[in-house]
Amino acid sequence: MRIQKKLLSLLTISIVLMNTTACSQRISALNDTLTLAFIGDKDTVLSTQQVNDIPYASIYAKIDDVPQAFIVLALAELPFTLNQQPTPAVKELKWLSADKAMLVTVNGRLVKTHNLLTGDLVAVESQQPDPLLLGLHLDTTPKTWTRTIDWQPGYHFGYKVNSHFDFIATETILINETPTQALHYLESVVVDNLNIQYQNEFWLVPETGHVIKSRQKIAPNQPFIEMTLLKSFAS
Repeated sequence: MRIQKKLLSLLTISIVLMNTTACSQRISALNDTLTLAFIGDKDTVLSTQQVNDIPYASIYAKIDDVPQAFIVLALAELPFTLNQQPTPAVKELKWLSADKAMLVTVNGRLVKTHNLLTGDLVAVESQQPDPLLLGLHLDTTPKTWTRTIDWQPGYHFGYKVNSHFDFIATETILINETPTQALHYLESVVVDNLNIQYQNEFWLVPETGHVIKSRQKIAPNQPFIEMTLLKSFAS
């Protein structure tokens, strides 16, 4: 129970005042700390009106069976860890918790975490762009991807990870209480050096390929993190 409460605390977000030009969604309009979720035994669920009334991008996030928390975007910056040409449409979105835990995503892909109790993804490196970033829904997008990942605890650096993507089905999922059509893709992941396999899942907007829901591991032997995009970041 103590570990569960700590995990909840790590994913329970407050909007933190930040004075930086890199953050295009300024938080200075609010008080020093505005708690948006409460630690408890049930999922945090906000109404559509509540989500829309908050002028910041937001997600639901949960670790394995821990109840979900509502999290607000803190920063949006050009990526530094992915080997790709930065463009205005490519941003690292940093979702920061009250006690400084952080989830970092690029189009829904977790590319870094900080201060999670279970362990952290330190870096993702590849000579190839992530198919999620290219638009997995496009016929021209490769359906395989090779990268290396670093994670902690321990000294896990430079592990080669191979992925293969398969289209599952067009499904209707609930996003912010609204039935939403999405393309469901399965990412089969293999870490040969550790003889480990697992599967990530992504749900994409059919027209754009933007990820609106995912269930993914940050590293082998780490728990799954599920994220649902409630309100998109507007650059």
